Amino acid sequence: MDEEILTARLRLRPWRLEDLACLSEIFAKPAVWRYPFDRGFTLEETELFLHRKIEAQQKDGPRPGAAEERGTGRLLGYIMLSPPDWLPEVMPTVEIGWRLDPTVWSQGLASEGARALLAYGFEELELPEILSIYEPDNVASGRVMEKIGMEFERDTVHPYFDRPLRIYRLSRHQWEALRQAP
Repeated sequence: MDEEILTARLRLRPWRLEDLACLSEIFAKPAVWRYPFDRGFTLEETELFLHRKIEAQQKDGPRPGAAEERGTGRLLGYIMLSPPDWLPEVMPTVEIGWRLDPTVWSQGLASEGARALLAYGFEELELPEILSIYEPDNVASGRVMEKIGMEFERDTVHPYFDRPLRIYRLSRHQWEALRQAP
């Protein structure tokens, strides 16, 4: 994916190796990875994450995307589409997810970027559905899912951390209906 997805305030773009320094600062903050790790990432964990995402974006299918502030180019985290292969019970499907620097939380950036990525997923990739998965204690993520039109599908349990998970879903049909609503 060489293209960029632009919103009023964001640029969603492919990952680059140069993202490591900024991304490691964001990912080191415990709040960013509170769910499910209850801690920030080490530099090594962030580097592994980045290398996996760069490798994934070179394949066909959903694309991960770095999220940067459009006006300044400052990396804010990510908003991306990817297969949630860590949760086999929902596969095959695509998940929309986000992790942003806490300094920009509560500004509507996750919703803004997620809406643009939903459009990309349904219009460009022609996906039949997109899921989003979160821990119910992460109330803010659940609110974003509802704000972008996703609907509760079911509860389950994280296969590695044995924590409750909530799955939200949006079909292409539902998304098209939302777009046509006044």
